[in-house]
Amino acid sequence: MNVEKPSRELSIGEILSLTLNLYLSKFLQFFLPFLIAGIITGLSTYAISSSFPLPDQPDFETAPYEEIFEWLVTAFTTAIIIGGLTVLVTWIVSTTTTGIAIKYASDQIEKGTSDLGASLNFTISKLPSLLIAQFITGILTFIGLLCFIIPGIIIAIMFSLTIPAIIIEQKGAFEGLGRSRRLVRNRWLKTFALLLILSIIVIIFTFIANLLATPLNTTYPNTNVIVTSIASSFIAPIYPIAMTYLYYAMTSREIGPPPPPPF
Repeated sequence: MNVEKPSRELSIGEILSLTLNLYLSKFLQFFLPFLIAGIITGLSTYAISSSFPLPDQPDFETAPYEEIFEWLVTAFTTAIIIGGLTVLVTWIVSTTTTGIAIKYASDQIEKGTSDLGASLNFTISKLPSLLIAQFITGILTFIGLLCFIIPGIIIAIMFSLTIPAIIIEQKGAFEGLGRSRRLVRNRWLKTFALLLILSIIVIIFTFIANLLATPLNTTYPNTNVIVTSIASSFIAPIYPIAMTYLYYAMTSREIGPPPPPPF
């Protein structure tokens, strides 16, 4: 497949179409990192949940107050530990795989050729900046969501191109955050619409995968997490590829349209 670097701003339909074409043409290369990530995330979540089982719930009608209070404290502490460790693993793994996919897509778009191993090595070299930027974005988005939701959505849109900026332009964490804000400027609604469409696609696919995997949970507790993580690997590459095309669509505005051919 011949992939060309966009020379003009792309519409949402064009971004989605190019994303799907590139993904299908390089399916294995994009799918493999997310499959491995899904296995790692699923197994890690399973191990964490199994290592910190929730205590048996007491009978709230007959159990003494002290026992109920002790159970609530233990259950809350266990949930915090499980949630914190799961978020930590997911944060590192998802940031790494997203970086790999964006680097691979960028090389394919700019050079017409790309190497998965080189994309992995490059992403690892930029991992500290990626993790810092993602941490800042996550904290700010979370705080924004607590403040009537809309500020969190604005922050998520503002910094949606941070990873492409860090990977493609080789910027640091704070430079990448600032670069993303400038690229998205005056295109808030377009960016939001694309993110919304991608989120809906991922949520629907993940929901279906989880629904199909739930029966396994009866026989093998927590295995639905592993199955869902692996199944989600099929749809996960769409987001970083689309963000890569959105990045090029936004940077093309800075360059302007190519001059008309001479008469």
